[in-house]
Amino acid sequence: MTPQHEPERQRFTLPTTPVSVLDYHVGGGRVTFTHTGVPEACQGQGLAARLVEAGLQWASAQGLKIVPACSYVHAYIQRHPEWQPFVA
Repeated sequence: MTPQHEPERQRFTLPTTPVSVLDYHVGGGRVTFTHTGVPEACQGQGLAARLVEAGLQWASAQGLKIVPACSYVHAYIQRHPEWQPFVA
């Protein structure tokens, strides 16, 4: 399962039921990741990590600084220190 970017809705998604999401908003050279959500039945399968990794890679490619307002994104960056230099 590969995350899909929906820039018009400012989110990344995975096709679960209901949909798994990573929401964000962009402004001032930064991307603020605001929410990660995976249905309870799909938790524990690494889906949130896939979403966050896709979002971080996209942000890096766009030259955006990362603001981890979502607790899951913050924890992910703590576990993956290679992303810490990109945090605003």
